[in-house]
Amino acid sequence: MLQIIHGNKASAELERILNRGISETTEIEQITKAILATVKAEGDAAVKAYTKQFDGADIKAFEVTQAEFDAAFSEVDDALIKALEAAKQNIETYHEKQLRAGYEIRDEQKMLQQLVNPVERAGVYVPGGKAAYPSTVLMNVIPAKIAGVTDITMVTPPDKDGKIKSSLLVAAKLVGATRVLKMGGAQSIAALAHGTETITKVDKIVGPGNAYVAMAKNLVSGTVGIDMIAGPSEVLVLADATANPAYIVADLMAQAEHDEMASGIVITTSEKLAHDIAELAPKMVNDQPRKAIIEAAFKGYGAIIVVDTMEEGLHLVNTIAPEHLEILTADALDIYQKVKHAGAIFLGEYTPESVGDYYAGTNHTLPTNATARFSSALNVADFQKKTSVVYYSKEALEAARTHIELIAEEEGLYAHRDAVSIRFGEIL
Repeated sequence: MLQIIHGNKASAELERILNRGISETTEIEQITKAILATVKAEGDAAVKAYTKQFDGADIKAFEVTQAEFDAAFSEVDDALIKALEAAKQNIETYHEKQLRAGYEIRDEQKMLQQLVNPVERAGVYVPGGKAAYPSTVLMNVIPAKIAGVTDITMVTPPDKDGKIKSSLLVAAKLVGATRVLKMGGAQSIAALAHGTETITKVDKIVGPGNAYVAMAKNLVSGTVGIDMIAGPSEVLVLADATANPAYIVADLMAQAEHDEMASGIVITTSEKLAHDIAELAPKMVNDQPRKAIIEAAFKGYGAIIVVDTMEEGLHLVNTIAPEHLEILTADALDIYQKVKHAGAIFLGEYTPESVGDYYAGTNHTLPTNATARFSSALNVADFQKKTSVVYYSKEALEAARTHIELIAEEEGLYAHRDAVSIRFGEIL
């Protein structure tokens, strides 16, 4: 189920795992382009038609009503509401530290300033397919609220009866989403990006989704801002001989149950641990409600890589740049700083990735497919934009003019030069 690979043979298998799904991109892109174009041209009618086609729901009005919110609170157990409230507080505490103001540089003759303002309208996509995730509501809306976004539209696919899972509605109300719309898939991204008769165009779209949602976000990027192009989820466990194999299998299953293309990789210096994990995995998977999904993910995109040294293991970690990295080694609190590329890092045997997914306060919207090499977890700055302000007095411009004019001349942009010179009477 989980194959064991030795370090010198890992490259080809890792490349296959990390490139999963790429062969399907062309077909997905063609379908998504058609959906985007139809929604842009036909508005609400197209969104309703696609919702009927893909979700089986006949939607009359997109927006969730107050009565539906009230019903959701009556249906959700108080203990779950308290858990969501506790997670909300942790997420707020962590993300409030990310809030940054602008700055100013000034002397008697000039002033430079950076203004920081929130985007005006944000769209948050929350999956509702194989599973619905109230935690995703918290993770995406809370940073937007802290940044100061005043208009937050959440979209999520309805069930066949046109209803949204109650826990999603409770989470949306707890964090203060402005509205929740019953729509999902590429059609909802098109509606948010272009607007319709009843849906206001947003400035930025965030949140994870399936391959069609990811493709739609990619295609509308530039028309609106997006957070990232999220691929299938992944976890990498770096372990030594002290690690508990049952904990590792449990953590691999936690990631694999997302979908059949989720990836779970173990890198270890221990041959014994590798064999223990491989032997234990089939037994533990048998007890899982989402057994078929986990088995498919393990078979297709799971691997145990045995390396000679921990340094070799860390090199592989930084090459893979995983979405989730767990370090289960005796010296986890020392070696994690050698990791340069990972979406989120979880240290020690009592910090499963689930802690970050739901409760600790860090964000679980993370870069996948090695994009952690150049991008970060969703954060408050994703909902802020920065504006430069420049003031020069006549004296300051005169002191700088020669340098500006020389650079402009070097670039062959003579009007740039003249825009300075004219202010000193040299051009009539």
